[in-house]
Amino acid sequence: MTIQMVDLRRQYAAIQTEIDDILLDTVRSGSFINGPQVHAFSDHLAAYTDIEHVIPCANGTDALQLALMALNLRAGDEVIVPAFTYVATAEVIGLLHLVPVMVEVDPYTFNLRVEEVRAAITPRTRAVIPVHLFGQSTDMEPLLALAEANDLYVVEDNAQSIGAVYTFDNGQQSFTGGMGHIGTTSFYPSKNLGAYGDGGALFTRSAELADRLRALANHGQTGRRYYHDLIGVNSRLDSLQAAILDVKLGHLNTYIAARQAAAAHYDTALADLPQLTCPQRVPYSTHVFHQYTMRVAPAHRDALRAHLQRCGVPTMLYYPVPLYRQAAYRAYWNGAEFPVTEALCASVLSLPMHTELTPAMLKHITDSIQSYFSTATA
Repeated sequence: MTIQMVDLRRQYAAIQTEIDDILLDTVRSGSFINGPQVHAFSDHLAAYTDIEHVIPCANGTDALQLALMALNLRAGDEVIVPAFTYVATAEVIGLLHLVPVMVEVDPYTFNLRVEEVRAAITPRTRAVIPVHLFGQSTDMEPLLALAEANDLYVVEDNAQSIGAVYTFDNGQQSFTGGMGHIGTTSFYPSKNLGAYGDGGALFTRSAELADRLRALANHGQTGRRYYHDLIGVNSRLDSLQAAILDVKLGHLNTYIAARQAAAAHYDTALADLPQLTCPQRVPYSTHVFHQYTMRVAPAHRDALRAHLQRCGVPTMLYYPVPLYRQAAYRAYWNGAEFPVTEALCASVLSLPMHTELTPAMLKHITDSIQSYFSTATA
């Protein structure tokens, strides 16, 4: 059998008629930029997430950049980010001449810990970006309280966790992306809600921020065309991608359930292997499993990966190098130690995770892992 990390061809085959019909309708409409498909998708995504304002844009990195641009930060202002994350989170901070301040993450959820954020706050701190990594929310309630007490903006990087639900202590619930001042997401094809090209979106409950974000994404035009009140960028979701995403949004809950079922199989099959630590579930968040990322004893991680490759099982390392050790970001590192991040980079291993994994595929993957350890630890 052929196993993919993400099998977009099989996913397309399951919804081919819907996709083909909507693409043909969009092409026939002749409205490729900011067409009715974009507005419909934005409205439907707002209804799904119960977040009043959804502003589509060109990609998830643009979404992060636009979010920071909307907050009127000044050169030299500090923005706290996790040390263990994809580079885009810090990239936009540097591009805007802000300072990324990297902090340690939790060893089991891989997300920001409020204690680390609190210790990193200085008089120049203006914002914090919690990254809801791999499909599960950061613990937002204490983080939001800390941000409010210190007059900080909160920008949620929700590129990997769209559809995850956070539960507050009082029972109130919110989708990730809707708790901070601005939420961002990516529709990169491999995401849980993925386009057939690039795409992204911003979320906010503030009408004022929404208006500013729309203007910034459209060359700074706040009203009439060709009248520019802000220095903005050109970042838009095209109509074809919006049409595709609108179809796939109708399947998102099914996709999430399929990922959760695959994760449950992994959990059960791998539970008795002491060399592995399966992804932790937390009581305050659902997990939508953009990735199924284990921790493997470092002495076995690379050998296990090579064994799985021989068995026809692809794997990925998210992420092999911390932000502060990347050449582009060493200047922002003050030499602080990040033992958890270092340990994660040496031990994480992500297994295939997508909506089309069959029971036979899942069994082959976990049987292959078990076969490695039965030999390696004999």
